[in-house]
Amino acid sequence: MADPQVQVGGGRTADQDDVEMQGGDEGADVVEVGETVGEEGDAAEEDKPAQRVTFIDYLKSPMIELLIGSGADQTLLMAHKALLTKSPFFTQKLSAAETKRIELGEDDLDAMSCFLEYLYTGEYFPHKLPNNSLQVDPALPKLDESGAQLLKHAKVYTLAEKLEMPALKSLSHSKIHLINSTAPAELTYARYVYSHTTRDDHTIRKPVASFWGQRSHVLRHQTEGTFRQMCMDFPEFAFDVLSFVLDAEEKRAQRKGGGGGGPDDDVGKSARKRARGQ
Repeated sequence: MADPQVQVGGGRTADQDDVEMQGGDEGADVVEVGETVGEEGDAAEEDKPAQRVTFIDYLKSPMIELLIGSGADQTLLMAHKALLTKSPFFTQKLSAAETKRIELGEDDLDAMSCFLEYLYTGEYFPHKLPNNSLQVDPALPKLDESGAQLLKHAKVYTLAEKLEMPALKSLSHSKIHLINSTAPAELTYARYVYSHTTRDDHTIRKPVASFWGQRSHVLRHQTEGTFRQMCMDFPEFAFDVLSFVLDAEEKRAQRKGGGGGGPDDDVGKSARKRARGQ
């Protein structure tokens, strides 16, 4: 919040009249006292540090209603305007002073709650720990067999993209790679990624293609035919996986022909940091 600018000068004062009368000849320079004070005041104003916005300043701002979902699942949430406008999306939505409610019929309730938790605390559950793991949620199994845990963070990722929140987008993406999951869960996650992200979103798509490019010859037998259906439903997925395989083969051929590294080199290694569950 910028401090109001103080402008000094412009009006006539008795001191100014005294200075002008003492000046002598009519052609002599006149000292404008008001202008001099104004210049010094502007300089002091520039040197003054910007006022820090405190958390209580956010809490003093008006409450905005967020109507999430549609039909019977529609839910009303509330949030402070000053925090919501950290998102350029909400800044635009709230540009009109009279706006008190925003309808978000297509957004996921859980993802939106994670976004609001992040706005107020800088994180969302489960938190990312210093040892590069996630908080344990006793309500969830250690192994994600359905893809629900992967989808939780994937939905936060796509919501952060919509709300133009790059830090939240990066955080959610990093959490995806800390979840231990099965092949069917990974395929459920891949289906969501390729149906809710754009072709040029290499940040989230490339690791998916890399994962299946390295393991599809084994994991496709664990997906009960859904891998084949995924390739038919999303040709871009099939192309990305095939491209990864062909690129890896090309690099292996170049190593053999050019005296490169050994066969165990990390060529085309997945961006994921952990092994998947079997």
